[in-house]
Amino acid sequence: MNTTDRRPGHRPGSRHLLVAGAGIASLTLAVALKRTHGPALDVTVCDPGLEAGAARHRGRAYAVAAGPRRMFEQLDLWPRIEPAAEPMRRLVISDSRVGDPVRPVFLTFGDGTEKESAGEPFAHMVEAEPMVSVLLDAAREAGVRLVTAGIRGAVPGPGANRVSLSDGSTEKVALVVAADGARSALREAAGIGWVGWSYPQSGIVATIQHARDHEGRAFEHFLPSGPFAILPLKAGGELGHRSSIVWTERGADVPALLGGDATETLGEIERRFGPELGRIALEHGPSAHPLHLGIARSFRAPRLALLGDAAHVIHPLAGQGLNLGLAGAAALAEAVTGALRLGLDPGADAVLRGYEQARRFDSVAMAAATDGLNRLFSNDSLALRLTRDFGLGLVDRMPGLKRFFIGQASALRGETPRLLRGEAL
Repeated sequence: MNTTDRRPGHRPGSRHLLVAGAGIASLTLAVALKRTHGPALDVTVCDPGLEAGAARHRGRAYAVAAGPRRMFEQLDLWPRIEPAAEPMRRLVISDSRVGDPVRPVFLTFGDGTEKESAGEPFAHMVEAEPMVSVLLDAAREAGVRLVTAGIRGAVPGPGANRVSLSDGSTEKVALVVAADGARSALREAAGIGWVGWSYPQSGIVATIQHARDHEGRAFEHFLPSGPFAILPLKAGGELGHRSSIVWTERGADVPALLGGDATETLGEIERRFGPELGRIALEHGPSAHPLHLGIARSFRAPRLALLGDAAHVIHPLAGQGLNLGLAGAAALAEAVTGALRLGLDPGADAVLRGYEQARRFDSVAMAAATDGLNRLFSNDSLALRLTRDFGLGLVDRMPGLKRFFIGQASALRGETPRLLRGEAL
């Protein structure tokens, strides 16, 4: 069907999956499953926000690592996403204070020694709105049912999950995928615990136009209040070039930093942005979001699987939140497909246990790594600064270690789902 449907699917039982939430990871999961199984599997995505389409994601951008990019290639989505993607060819890391006249560079990625394959960028920056638009179109083309209603509740039973929607309808499905965000109502209703805390920081995002070409370079300036990242976007705008910023700031300072007029706000950004890219102007934003860390105590419950932010939320300094969600989508698609091909129940506990085992360790490890890095760098301790700058310089002189870090960030090390390796389900 070519339009968003307001009604759920109609097939009961073991050949119907329902996904709560229409984010990037959940739409990718829906497309992967529907393209793999065709009419043999009903897939429904429910989200009241579907009424707004891709426009609700405007102003956000994500780093798509090599593994998730290969998944998009395997699903034949990358040729449609690539026109909105900017290769990230180099990453420059510095450590300084806001007022320092010089920002010494301690670590760079992109000199050729750390690439997983010759000539391959280690990531692409993609704006969320065009990426979601591609996924929504692909979902409709594949036959995924897009329902503009929320899920009020899901009651597991023998052979099926009885789901009630906000439009008053009910549905029986084999599996519900909770991709309804960090404050997942489905996770809470299932009694799954949540371990985490709030940071005394906010993440500020904005799209910046600038006069000079970024040449595919990303900058990560570690400042005492948190990292300030400049991430390359596709060319455009009145100044000719564009970047996304992800600015971590003390939450208590955000009202003063962003509470003035547009000129004052731009001035605060310029102080941190630096002169490398010439004159700058605001294109979109800024908007501030409180930062949190959290991990679900389990990624599953009877006939329920958690995906994306419903399962894990991490600090944005490494830009790995979306990649974790996409890795989860790849693992869940593989687990469900394996069960269906053996004639088994895709919502069975053994299937969901396999999914959890495939993703929980990596998710916890990434959460711990980003938390540790934030604590190490988001301070003005001279002793810690000397220690971390020595460590960054050491890594910069060891190509093997740099290749290891890029491999971890690209989801191309160790046991990875087939889709992340560019292989079919």
